[in-house]
Amino acid sequence: MRHVANNLAHLACLSISSSAILASMTEAMVARSLDVDLLVRELGNWRTSSRSGPAYHGLADAIRLLIIDGRLPVGARLPSERLLAEVLHVSRTTVTAAYAQLRDDGYLNARRGARSTTALPLRPAAPAPLAPTGANLAAATLAAPAAIAARAFAEAAEEVTPYLHQIGVELTGVLPLRTAIAEKYCARGLPTDPDEIMVTTGALHAIGLILATYTQPDDRVLVEQPTYHGALAAMASRGLRTVPVAMAPDGWELDAVEAAIRQLAPNLAYLVPDNHNPTGMTLPVPERKRLAHIISDTRTRTIVDETITDMWLDEPVPAPLAASMTGRRDLVLTVGSMSKSFWGGLRIGWIRAERSTLATVAVQRPAVDMGTPIFEQLAAAKLLASEDEVLPERREILRSRRALLLALLAEHLPDWRPAPGKGGLSLWVRLPAPMSSALSAAASRMGLEIPPGPRFGVDGSLERFIRVPYTLPDGQLVEAIELLARAWRSVTGMTASEPTAVVV
Repeated sequence: MRHVANNLAHLACLSISSSAILASMTEAMVARSLDVDLLVRELGNWRTSSRSGPAYHGLADAIRLLIIDGRLPVGARLPSERLLAEVLHVSRTTVTAAYAQLRDDGYLNARRGARSTTALPLRPAAPAPLAPTGANLAAATLAAPAAIAARAFAEAAEEVTPYLHQIGVELTGVLPLRTAIAEKYCARGLPTDPDEIMVTTGALHAIGLILATYTQPDDRVLVEQPTYHGALAAMASRGLRTVPVAMAPDGWELDAVEAAIRQLAPNLAYLVPDNHNPTGMTLPVPERKRLAHIISDTRTRTIVDETITDMWLDEPVPAPLAASMTGRRDLVLTVGSMSKSFWGGLRIGWIRAERSTLATVAVQRPAVDMGTPIFEQLAAAKLLASEDEVLPERREILRSRRALLLALLAEHLPDWRPAPGKGGLSLWVRLPAPMSSALSAAASRMGLEIPPGPRFGVDGSLERFIRVPYTLPDGQLVEAIELLARAWRSVTGMTASEPTAVVV
């Protein structure tokens, strides 16, 4: 079914408009019925989308975004109109109108005598763009440092020849890259040998390997609220139950973390203590020591995601959390990546852990993949050798773009309140009203993609927040924020105000 869904998405992207193809593929699907309670949980506070119009618009928008985001599988049967109306406590007319709107827009297929199934619309060829090219706030990542990356790939090409005489399967990674990563940890205050590194195909792959090794369906995993949406999706795909612990406006609530661990005994914890995604905050040294004590005392195996560690902007991050562990270092598995520091297209990540822990993960890996491509690993090793040349410039780019974004928000959306993060690639912004999903839907209709706040949390919460990256080039960032302001005015019914002049 996943293969067919991917085909539908591919057809939509290619703008193929043949209804015959869609019909035949839909018939071939093994229909899956969506549980009404799970659907309602995914919908979250959908009613905020209807504040500026009929209720069925809000419900239709919420379901449409779930389909676009992949949180509802293509080809799945929606609950009946009567049942969904009962559970949502709305009139059946509201659900009927929402389903009709989705069918008209191409997000539902209806057959006589059967429930409607989710779909992706097939669009006419060469539609006129709704937004300026590149005005997209869905991803928080930078383009590559092109010249240095090209040099790294050229040098890797010169060094790959000896590996061509081998079978090319490296389940833990090539030695030059593992050595470079280990040296990086040593420089940050965590003594590490190359044997304590496993190279993976990106950070999300690393997280998936750890989940596959240490969890079973229905296991509990403690997470921050908000947190990285990719990790939440990986946990959901394995049938895990997330235990959210809300972050305070200025950081982590370690009392709440400890209480949740002691009361619910999660099998695993997933934390982002450096330049946290999406808030940009970093856990201070005293709190790191306390968190390390909690992990050790409760024997809670913990994934520490350091994907954005290099992207500090105001002050360097402290030593890795694993360095604060005075005992039971086997409980901490640190995940890193080249994606944010250098280039997402490289797809190189890693796990830093004790040898015995990596040996356990290695047993699972052949069931997932047979290792990370060697050529890219060699290029990554070259890039790490150039980090003193690359990272300061990238931090300066981000500082400049963050300042621009803050100025744009002050001009166009002065009631929005960014969190006080000191690093990372985005701002976590508190909205004046809980309308994040409505805003995301309105922006999407205008051609601007930006994920709603609930995507970064559990059970549809975080409607008062939205993540706004500052990684786009200046011109694209200006265009994106102007569109975002238009979308906000459309859902709140506000009229545009004159820009505020700032005298300095």
